[in-house]
Amino acid sequence: MNPLYFVLRSLSVALLAAVSTAALAQAYPTRPVRLVVPFAAGGVADITARVVSQQMSTALGQQVLVENRPSAGGIVASEAVAKAEPDGYTLLFLTNGNAVSVSLFKSLPYDTVHDFAPVSTVGFFDLVLVVDVASKIGSVRELVAYTKANPDKLNIGTINPGSTQNLAAELFKSMSGIDAQVVPFKATPAVIAALKGGDVQAAFEILAPVIALIRAGALKALAVTSDRRFSGLPEVPTIAESGVPGYQASSWNAVAAPAKTPKPVLERLNGEINAAVAAPEVRKRLGELGVDARAGTPEALRDLLVSEIAKWKGVIERAKIEKQ
Repeated sequence: MNPLYFVLRSLSVALLAAVSTAALAQAYPTRPVRLVVPFAAGGVADITARVVSQQMSTALGQQVLVENRPSAGGIVASEAVAKAEPDGYTLLFLTNGNAVSVSLFKSLPYDTVHDFAPVSTVGFFDLVLVVDVASKIGSVRELVAYTKANPDKLNIGTINPGSTQNLAAELFKSMSGIDAQVVPFKATPAVIAALKGGDVQAAFEILAPVIALIRAGALKALAVTSDRRFSGLPEVPTIAESGVPGYQASSWNAVAAPAKTPKPVLERLNGEINAAVAAPEVRKRLGELGVDARAGTPEALRDLLVSEIAKWKGVIERAKIEKQ
């Protein structure tokens, strides 16, 4: 058979595929989209997902429905999306917890890097290093100096082992060179009670649940953990600018789709997420939660995920946190 036939046939198949993909993206979405969130309703991540999905629903002309599927390490939600049809109708609310889980669990039922197609970041939210308002410690430098002068006398409270808060404290220990004990509790109220009762002398927590206590003068914020000051507490420095150069730890949320989702669909989703996150009303609402609304490119999200996996792997290994 004429070789030209095979060339023309291949070109025709490729052209039809391209036209089909373009048509899919142009028509997308024709039904509601599921955004699977690996946390229970009511938390910062859940509220962030709902604020952004509501804005996207208006632009897409179809509802973006939040589905809460909480579990340890976000595994249940992540597996559901990894195994879903790659058609853009099932999305994952990807978080820094996904990066941590790679080293925190002995095995996962999916490949965190290769089984998902990154779409965009949504927001970053700070953690804060706090002490009780009655504490004589008034800065990160003073805390480090106190600890070095009094080895084994400083307890740092956080929530569960392997949580972002817990790992942020371990990272702080490592980078500041202090000899302190990181003490995990089951929930934020228990951390605050231990801080107020003197069982721990400092604590790492996400800003959202403690910002009211800071503003009311019940807790003293020494520093935020991200690479920039939080606009809602502009007088509070970062840990990096407080004597621990290079320190950075923050929680983040993003959106990902199953691997092999058509590129035009991913591009449509990326554009809508960027537009939603840029909307003034969305930025205002997320800012009230302590979230720095920040979208981006799929490539930037992939780079973030890979770098976070490597970063927290080192922290987990140095802290000798047992794999689950």
